[in-house]
Formats: sequence, C-alpha cells, structure tokens
Amino acid sequence: MTVHSDERETHPREPDSTPRERLITPTFVLAWVVNFLQYLLFYLLVTTIALYAVREFAASQTASGLAASSFVIGATVGRIFCGYVIDTLGKRPVLLVSAIIVTLTSVLYLWVDSLVLLIAVRTVHGFAYAFASTALMAIAQTAIPSRRRAEGTGYFALTSTLATAVGPALGLALVGAFTYEILFIASLALAVLALVLSIFLRPSAARRRAMAAEKKTTRPRFSFRDIAHPAVAPIGGFMLLVGLCYGGVITYLNGYAVERDVLAGAGLFFLAYAVPVLLMRPLLGRLQDRRGDNIVIYLGLAFFAPAMGLLAVATADWHIVVAGALTGLGYGTLMPACQAIAVNAVPREKLGTGISTLFLFMDVGFGLGPVLLGALVAATGYATMYAALAGVVIFAAVFYFAVHGRRA
Repeated sequence: MTVHSDERETHPREPDSTPRERLITPTFVLAWVVNFLQYLLFYLLVTTIALYAVREFAASQTASGLAASSFVIGATVGRIFCGYVIDTLGKRPVLLVSAIIVTLTSVLYLWVDSLVLLIAVRTVHGFAYAFASTALMAIAQTAIPSRRRAEGTGYFALTSTLATAVGPALGLALVGAFTYEILFIASLALAVLALVLSIFLRPSAARRRAMAAEKKTTRPRFSFRDIAHPAVAPIGGFMLLVGLCYGGVITYLNGYAVERDVLAGAGLFFLAYAVPVLLMRPLLGRLQDRRGDNIVIYLGLAFFAPAMGLLAVATADWHIVVAGALTGLGYGTLMPACQAIAVNAVPREKLGTGISTLFLFMDVGFGLGPVLLGALVAATGYATMYAALAGVVIFAAVFYFAVHGRRA
C-alpha cells in the first residue's frame, strides 16, 4: 500500500526487526533496463540533431534549435494525457504501444528528407517517449516496497544518470567516426531492443490481480485532475523551478565553454555529474525513507546553488568539472527525491497521473528555460545568467518550504 505524506506525519516510522522487503525483482530490473534504453536513445540524438539539421537541410540556428527542442514539445503535450490513459487502459498496454511508436519513429529518422519532416518525427518521438517513460516509472513503482520508496526510486533514477553520462558522448563519437546514418541505425537498434524487452515486462501475479480489480471500478471522465493532480502540483511547481535551472545548464554549457575557453572541462562535465550520483544516490534514498523528505531536498539544494554560482565565475577547466559534480549532487539528488514525494502523494490507482504530473512540470521548466534564459544571455552574458540561476535555486528552497517542507 502506498504511504501518503499525511500518513507519514501521523504515524512516524519506528525501527523494527522485521526483514527488509525485497527491492531487486525481475519486474524492477527489466523496467530499469528498458528505461535506460529509452533515455539513452534520447541523449544519443539530443546532442546531434541540431547540427544534423544545419548540415543536412541548411537550417538556421533558430530552426535547428526547434528541431532539437521539438522532442520536448511533443513530450510536454504527451504528459497532459498519458497519466489518464495509463490509469485507464493499464501500464503494460500503454508501454507496448508507445514502444512500437518509438521504434517506428526511429525508422523514420533514416527516411527524413526535409526539415519539416524531421521536426514532425522528433515531435511524435517525444510524444511517445512521454507515454513510455511514465508507464515504465509506474510499473517500477508497483514493484517497489512502500517502506523503500525513495531508495527504489533513486536506483531507478540512475537510468537517466547513466544515459546522461554515456549518451551525448556516444552520439558525438558515432557522428565523428562514421555518419548520421550509422547514428540513426544505432538509435533504431536501441528502440527495437527496448520494444522486445517490454514484451517480457509484466507486473507480479499479485499486482495483476490488483490491476484487474481496479479495472472493474468506474472510470471518471477526463478532467483537469487527470492533467495535473492537485496533490502533486506543489512539488511539481518546485521541480519546474529546478528544471528551468538544469535546462539552462545543459543548453548553454557548450557556448559558455567556448567563450571562457574551458572546452576540456565542459567535455568532462557530465562524467563529473554522473560519478557522485552513482555513489551517493542509494545512500540518499535510504536516508529519505528513514528521515523524511526535507533532509534530502535541502541537501540537494545546498549543492545545486553553489554549482550555479561556480559556473558564473568559472575561469578554468577544473571549475567546470567541480560544477558538474555539484550539479550531480544537486539536481541528481532532487529529481528522484521529488519523484518519491509525488508517488507517495497519490493513491495507487492514480499512480500514472501522479507521475505524469511531476514530469509535466519538469518538462515545462526544462523547455521554458532555454527560451527565457536565451534573452538574458543575449542581454547580459553567461555569467549573469548562471548567477541568476543560483538565485532561482535559493527561491526554489523557499518555495519548497512553503508548499511541502514545513509539513513534511
């Protein structure tokens, strides 16, 4: 049974001698692998599509940026509906259909012959990805014991961390050593493998019985609550602010590195991001399960704000590497911690809606960040932008305390 935040306040957890419930199950492991493949496919293309649009279709900087960000646009639209669809039709059917669509769009990358078609394919890919990633998270959450919610969510979130560390570098390496056609073939291979593994991904027998019972209940008509669940909206607003900051980091890091002549440091940024996350995330998940949300959220914010501040004043490669590590301990801590909060805030039958609500807010922040911050960069420069983002992180801490922290 899902443990809600109000239940946690009323009935504090006490240490006991009962055996810990099993976390690593076949369902969890298979969902982890499929989710990693979906994230890897995303990061494999996100760093290369803009340049592909310029080289292949002579696109302007604005148009090439749209070719890259159209994926996020499609994903954001998908988040509006995927929670309701998953809760209504079921997690596994939605996962299989979305995995098929992702595979078909991966085929279309090989046939694209115009910028308009490329943008359309990216948008559909993002739309299907929203359904697939939300369904996978929902399936994984059904396999995670409620007493180990944050720990299990942290392990599951490592899929995106590993993909962040591997995907961009692998995409650039494939383009540099071979051609974009080889890149798209590699992307298709990942999509096909994810689809095949998804076919074997099934909830446990007990969970299937519970799902069958849920399907017998009357489903309400689609409403605003199915787009943004009220219980998740507050922590979603917090993640919108955090996502805006992270979107600014990854969008403008390369341009900033060229201006400051710290390209070597920028090349190691995501590796530096991944290493501390891989080391610390399991410990932080257990800490959140035992001591509550606040200690982990405030710890993540305490790392994230200095990361933005260091980027604002960086003049050497090692500054960028340290900022990458701090970003990992900051954003890499906050994202799975907030996912656990969102899951605990909704009943099990609304799991898909709760997860999609949080992802919707994150996508909005991630998508709005480059647009809003681009004007700031043009007017004041990168240093001012990153200093402003440090201020946004501090404001996010105040916002978190107001909407969740003072009650957690």
